[in-house]
Amino acid sequence: MAFEPVAQASGMQDALRAAGAQAAHIGALWNGTLALCTFVFVAIVVATIIAVWCAPRADAATRPDTSSLEGPERRIWHRIGWATGACIVGLLVLLAGDVFTSRALARLPLRDAVDIELVGHQWWWEARYRDADGAREFTTANELTIPVGRPVIVTLRADDVIHTLWIPNLAGKKDMIPGRTATLHLRADHAGTYRGQCAEFCGLEHALMALLVHAVPPASYDAWAANQRQNAREPGDAAARRGRAVFLNANCARCHAIAGTTAQGRIAPDLTHLASRRTIGAGMFPNNRGHLAGWISDPQALKPGVNMPANALPPDDLQALLAYLETLR
Repeated sequence: MAFEPVAQASGMQDALRAAGAQAAHIGALWNGTLALCTFVFVAIVVATIIAVWCAPRADAATRPDTSSLEGPERRIWHRIGWATGACIVGLLVLLAGDVFTSRALARLPLRDAVDIELVGHQWWWEARYRDADGAREFTTANELTIPVGRPVIVTLRADDVIHTLWIPNLAGKKDMIPGRTATLHLRADHAGTYRGQCAEFCGLEHALMALLVHAVPPASYDAWAANQRQNAREPGDAAARRGRAVFLNANCARCHAIAGTTAQGRIAPDLTHLASRRTIGAGMFPNNRGHLAGWISDPQALKPGVNMPANALPPDDLQALLAYLETLR
């Protein structure tokens, strides 16, 4: 079976299309920097053309001009002084723009913010939605859902090597260094799905470590969060019940957790609501039965280097397991 990665269109990833306050500030800084640098480039090209065009012509019989050796060329020094001053002013403008942008990014109102702890692993994302009431916390993987118009505080940690979170439509880059904690504030002002990416080389599958962020209306977010807090549904048919037994008795339960079952593994993505996610493999493949079967049977063939081992299940057990995983909504 041939497996095709998820197309880039599964989530918009465009630093020039701001969908939130933080990205808008960064976009404004970029536009100002681009305009200033373009002006400087054009000015240098024009000055070069004028200098070449107006330069005196000479031939083999023309005597060399040594007048510059007899005294300072004040006109040239004046031009150099003005050009140096203009460069300094331009750099100060860029510095001021950077300072004001940094202040604007730090002033995002955080009242009633969604609190998410995001942990970078090789090569997937673990998201823990935190709450003052510990019973309301839940964990998901590789996809975030956030409410439109409400601030989000993302606490960043790395479990193994340095990662960098970058969701260009919503915010700038933020490094995730093992042993340290960083914080990213963002807010989505427009509903949609936005693609994030690890932007720091972190190993073999670095380029295939994506994060989808779904910005939805507040009512939809509340309904989604309420569902995420629930335990996994009880299987409704014999095939799914058999699949649950396969999951719990095979190697799956050693690494993965499913709330409401005895599977409490913590070294791989939580699968309690796997079927509600759009992709598998950290944004690499669409979440459907065929790709799930391939991922379970031989993940190394799809994403070389992942920690998940191959699972050579009998065909009937594999189909039962897939039936069970499809109930985890």
